[in-house]
Amino acid sequence: MKTNIHKQNLIEKLKEHSNTEKSNFWKRIAKELEKSTRKTREVNLDKLDKHTKENEVVMVPGKILGTGNLNHKILVASFSQTEKAKEKLKNNLISIQDLLKKDPKGKNIRIIG
Repeated sequence: MKTNIHKQNLIEKLKEHSNTEKSNFWKRIAKELEKSTRKTREVNLDKLDKHTKENEVVMVPGKILGTGNLNHKILVASFSQTEKAKEKLKNNLISIQDLLKKDPKGKNIRIIG
């Protein structure tokens, strides 16, 4: 059973949205967030830098860690981030809810992790 009420609410919102918009992308993100804490994806900034291009929109269904640097501009959404990662990403970080509003179908978003 999940104890994080914010995570539960987000998962429910993503599932509802995926049904109304007929979007498998958001259903997949909800499924990833439902996984146990031990199976949560963790991605370092250097991996984001290596696997993305300039001005790309990226979703990390888990946690962003602060190891490495990001050498180009991307927009990143994730469930959580370390303080070091928040510092390094600054204006390139967006919440999952805001990304949901920005791209309701999830067509131009890559999943990394």
